[in-house]
Amino acid sequence: MADYPYPDPVVQTSQVRELARDLVVVPNQGVQLVPNVGVIGGTHSVLVVETGMGPRNAETVLRFATEYARGRRIYLTTTHFHPEHAFGAQTFSGAATYLVNRAQATDLAAKGPGYLQMFSGLGEPVARQLDGVELPAPDLVYDSSHDLDLGGRVVQLRATGRAHSKGDQVVTVPDAGVLFTGDLAETGQFAIFPWFPPHDTDVSGIRWIEVMRKLSRQRPEIVVPGHGDISGPELLDDLRAYLELLRDETWCRRDAAMDEATVIAEVREGLIKRHPEWEGREWIDTAVACLCAEHVSHA
Repeated sequence: MADYPYPDPVVQTSQVRELARDLVVVPNQGVQLVPNVGVIGGTHSVLVVETGMGPRNAETVLRFATEYARGRRIYLTTTHFHPEHAFGAQTFSGAATYLVNRAQATDLAAKGPGYLQMFSGLGEPVARQLDGVELPAPDLVYDSSHDLDLGGRVVQLRATGRAHSKGDQVVTVPDAGVLFTGDLAETGQFAIFPWFPPHDTDVSGIRWIEVMRKLSRQRPEIVVPGHGDISGPELLDDLRAYLELLRDETWCRRDAAMDEATVIAEVREGLIKRHPEWEGREWIDTAVACLCAEHVSHA
């Protein structure tokens, strides 16, 4: 098993941040494989966004949410099926109603076991958190949109279509101007492209750009990314601009008949020079490879 060079992927509730009335985020505090977790309240219900990685992290999240709810009904949703976002859902069984879009539910059932195996091989701290994971079926599944009434507050769940994954979902709280993006947007990091042919090729740079254009037009006041610092709408603009640059730099080289290895090397070098402070440089190569494949289908 590989050595894991990062802090243990454990959700910590010591620095909860209130974003609006009855709306808080448990921030990931910069820890790899820990998502930003949201808890959104109404008069009779609360909605939890993300579970954390595995049942023990989910126990922490559920305990916090239960105390926060003070007897209100609890709902759970996840922005997509990846392990640190959804692989604690079993802990909420019987305590919350789990609802997601149909494409995400399909991802969880079809690809969840493979991702469980892959992530467990990342290192002992990750494997420990994933020990005992079971992948439950959601209680409620919607097709493209669902408005969840929490009592005096309606939260909008929207499937975006294929981008970072097939089943991406964003969560909007209109009265608070808050948008939860999941891994469609990260702060201070190169976009995560899980391009692993032949096992998983669902990520789409072309579709991701279109999704970011739509989200940018919404102009939310507060953007809660999948990982990293809470930001404003400029995060959506910056991510869209990065993806467009990534596409353009990749495709102009493919138009010049460069081989894929050369394209990857040149684009990587240019992007790191442009964003030397960003983390996740390993995702540049997979992003370029994805867009090379999409260049063929686009041409």
